[in-house]
Amino acid sequence: MHSATYEQFLADYPCIIELPVQWGEMDAFHHVNNVAYFRYFESSRIALFNKTSLMESKRTQGIGPILAEQSCRYRRAVSFPDTIKIGSRVTTISDSTFLQDYAIYSTAQDAITTLATSRTTVINYATGKKVMITGDLLTELEALRSADPIQ
Repeated sequence: MHSATYEQFLADYPCIIELPVQWGEMDAFHHVNNVAYFRYFESSRIALFNKTSLMESKRTQGIGPILAEQSCRYRRAVSFPDTIKIGSRVTTISDSTFLQDYAIYSTAQDAITTLATSRTTVINYATGKKVMITGDLLTELEALRSADPIQ
C-alpha cells in the first residue's frame, strides 16, 4: 500500500515515468551510482518534452531544447531490486528558459529518495541563439507547471 507521500507525488508531478533499477547501475557501495540518476532525469525530461511541441519543433524547424544546468539532492540510497517512478514538472518559465523539478519515488522504500532541478534553454540549433518561449509552447509548458516543490 502506498503512503500519503506517494499520493502527494502523483498530485505534484504532471509527468511520471516508471523504470526498473538495473543490476548494472549499482556501484561498489551496493547502491545506484550517481551517474545513473542523471540518466533517469534525462528520460523524465524527454517524456515531459514529448508532452509539448519541443521535440517536433526541433525535428521540423531546428528550434528546440538544450540542457543548460542540472543539480541533484540524494536523500536516500536506491538499490537493486527496485522500481522507481520519476516525476517531472515545470516550475519557472522565463524569456527563453524554463526550470524543471524532478523527484524519484522508490516503490521498494515507499518514499521519495532523490530530488533534482534543471534549467533548459530553447535555442535555434542552426544559429546557436536563444529563442523566446511564446505561443503554443508557452501554453504547453504552463500546463505542466507546479510551484510547490516537495522538500
